Amino acid sequence: MTHSPDFTTRRRVLAAAGALAGVSLLNGRVAFAQPKLGRIVYGQGSIDPFFAAGYVALKKGYFSEGGLDVEYLNSQSGPRTNQLLAAGQIAFGATAATAAPALTIAGKPASLVFGFDRKLTYANVIVRREDFDSGKIKSLKDLAGKRVGATQPQSSTWLMAVYLMQKAGVGDKVDIRPLGDLATMLGALKTGSVSASMATMSMMEQARQEGWGVPIFDATTESSWNEFMGGDVPGIAALTLEDTIQKRPEVVQAFVTAMVKAQDFITANTAAGITDVIYDDYLNAFPRAAIEKTLGVYKDTVFLKDNVITEDAYNRMTAIMGDGRQFSNDEIKTVPYAKCVNMSFVRKARGL
Repeated sequence: MTHSPDFTTRRRVLAAAGALAGVSLLNGRVAFAQPKLGRIVYGQGSIDPFFAAGYVALKKGYFSEGGLDVEYLNSQSGPRTNQLLAAGQIAFGATAATAAPALTIAGKPASLVFGFDRKLTYANVIVRREDFDSGKIKSLKDLAGKRVGATQPQSSTWLMAVYLMQKAGVGDKVDIRPLGDLATMLGALKTGSVSASMATMSMMEQARQEGWGVPIFDATTESSWNEFMGGDVPGIAALTLEDTIQKRPEVVQAFVTAMVKAQDFITANTAAGITDVIYDDYLNAFPRAAIEKTLGVYKDTVFLKDNVITEDAYNRMTAIMGDGRQFSNDEIKTVPYAKCVNMSFVRKARGL
């Protein structure tokens, strides 16, 4: 059977069109359409610039580039993030790295799959300037007999409050009050409901810029950090249930690869440039100047550029969790690094 030249030409055009159907323009480049991996919900435990990689991945479209349709949720606290993850209401959570061993001990095996930082950025302690300037509260030891604000019982801010007060020798003399979210903690300190509060750097910077707050423990300084911690400790991490890793590894890989791209964007750009991308949509509850300054400090001293959580850093973290503060040492022994940390997805994304 023969065909006319016109028929042959039309067939070639249709074939070319079919081939191009799987191709789209992406940032001015021709890119093959990614396979669709479905919709997932990603929860971050609060609103703060230490979650910058998540915000960048959302805003720059890195998740969709990898075939994921991601719904972002402010899950409001670490404990609530853990509850949502355990219940299967979110596929990935970003919160304190302590969440993976805590969930695993509770019977819901989970693994850290992406590290945001090398310091616990919420381990700062701030007080009112009037109390500091008067000499009433100059150090952690001066908090004996006073109230200190944290988020929720068993949360990361609560755990660090317990740990720091014990290290300062006043652990049994301080009333640690669960207050809810970060904004409530800041308001309670400002009005005098508590004498001190655990604080993220953005909270610390806001209190400083408004003129009423001052830190008495600043975890962003190397001297303070090394005195109390002795080296890197993962603060914030992304985690998922072990069941998700086993059943949907391609989804985990796409999620982690997007986060790695976001970290690389953060590393390559200025604090001002990062702020331009994420401030309006995610961080406008804070003064812009405080966010930009915080991101600058995080870039220089806090963010984990390769996103790899090491075994030494994990072991320092679980040591803080142990000794009866959150779990017994026997319980901590059941959640070693190999059980609760899976860096294979980061390593693959980075070609390591």
